[in-house]
Amino acid sequence: MRKLIPVTIAVLAGLSAGALAAANQEIHQKGRVFSSENVTLKKGDALTFINDDSIPHNIMSASKGNEFNLGSQAPGAATDVTFKEAGDVQVICAIHPRMKMMVKVTD
Repeated sequence: MRKLIPVTIAVLAGLSAGALAAANQEIHQKGRVFSSENVTLKKGDALTFINDDSIPHNIMSASKGNEFNLGSQAPGAATDVTFKEAGDVQVICAIHPRMKMMVKVTD
């Protein structure tokens, strides 16, 4: 029985780490557009914004509870954003007004 406890803990720890890794999705920026227009996440999940473009972008949201502003994100940069509150989040590029996406954050 004592041998099962460390094995069980190791298996559970591996599952938890895998679940955390699966919760992080990537959004690419190329051609002055986001790779997805709509994304659904659970509260506490993160999106990684990756600038694959040849120009800077300024990704931000003013949606209540999930406000953020990445500032000038240079080409090749990647930045994680964790969404803390449930609701609909409008994400834009403050430099390029046609760059818009919605993030639906669920409980």
